[in-house]
Amino acid sequence: MQFIKKVYENIYWVGANDRDLKRFENMFTLPNGVTYNSYIIKDEKNVLMDGSDSSVIRTYLDNVEKALDGEDLDYIIVQHMEPDHCGSIDFILDKYPNCKFVGNQKTIKFFHQFYPNDKYNEDRFLEIKDGDELNIGKRNLKFVFAPMVHWPEVFMTYETTEGLFFSADAFGSFGVLQGHISAKHYIKKDSWLDENRRYYINIVGKQGKMVTNLLKKVSDFEINGILPLHGPVYDDKESIEFILDKYDKWANFKPEVKGVNIVFSSMYGNTELAADILASKLDELGVENIKLYDVSDNDFSYIIADSHKYSNQVFVAMNYNASLYHKMDALLRELVGTGYQDRHISFIHNYSWGGKSLEQAKEILEKGKHEYVGEDFIINSSMKDDQEKTLENLAKAIKEDLDK
Repeated sequence: MQFIKKVYENIYWVGANDRDLKRFENMFTLPNGVTYNSYIIKDEKNVLMDGSDSSVIRTYLDNVEKALDGEDLDYIIVQHMEPDHCGSIDFILDKYPNCKFVGNQKTIKFFHQFYPNDKYNEDRFLEIKDGDELNIGKRNLKFVFAPMVHWPEVFMTYETTEGLFFSADAFGSFGVLQGHISAKHYIKKDSWLDENRRYYINIVGKQGKMVTNLLKKVSDFEINGILPLHGPVYDDKESIEFILDKYDKWANFKPEVKGVNIVFSSMYGNTELAADILASKLDELGVENIKLYDVSDNDFSYIIADSHKYSNQVFVAMNYNASLYHKMDALLRELVGTGYQDRHISFIHNYSWGGKSLEQAKEILEKGKHEYVGEDFIINSSMKDDQEKTLENLAKAIKEDLDK
């Protein structure tokens, strides 16, 4: 059974929803699955934009066949060689022997790396350079290189006739399509934005400079549609402006929300209690946006996404064998790896005896050029009644910082 969707005149979505995959790149949890988007452009020359994951190969090949409706396939444009998109390319090249593989030098190199025993002659490959164009009839395709967004071979394709931007992994999101392919049905939903942010921050986030370079590169393009490899299609002005604005903020590591993200580690509940008391005192001071995460009980990708989202962060940790609690240590290193910077940070730390957890946490975070808010709040095993005023002072310092 085939399932395709018309997205523009003579342009069809031929991708697939994957509800079985539990972790993206075997790291990031997928409670709502993921889409693998691919598109057929029908013209004098028929073009397939990218492949799919091998897990959905039967559905994908059937969809491509239905969209072509008996016609041949002339080109497959491979904008990104990651296996969730290139797992089907050999099937396509075998099924359509007249089809040429279109990619840059690195794309073709990666293809041969992933398919070391491939049997295709050199004339099956069309190597393109940045700015090259391919005329396919009524439509013209312009290639825009976007290295490290998020792999080095990545390029994107601008269809100049209607102003459609095939954006590879950029502007994608986690989650399967919920019937609608148009982003206008999703952009007002916080749950979708959270998954879009989580996708960007964890997959592309560290490449902020490369993303800003891309945004500058296409700023003169008239973009009337954005067609990514995951998630919905941005096919109206509001959703296009919405996602471009979000990417500008994310790529420049700007917080979206004035609020406090509190991340704690706790073995026996004493450090957790201090985090809860701080959150309550922030509430009493009128702080609206407060989030708490247990570092041992949450996928890091959610914590990291909200750490980028909020203006202020509180790390509530403790020693473990005189060093920073292992999961907090791992979280901070992953967070720094996403380019985390320019946030306002406070600390609560628990020591039962000597240790260097606080110093180690600050050392990990130091290259992010953060501003520290309030005095570090130190607990010895458990918080004492006479420390409540000191914790209240930390809450006040955070509130004053938020009000600036």
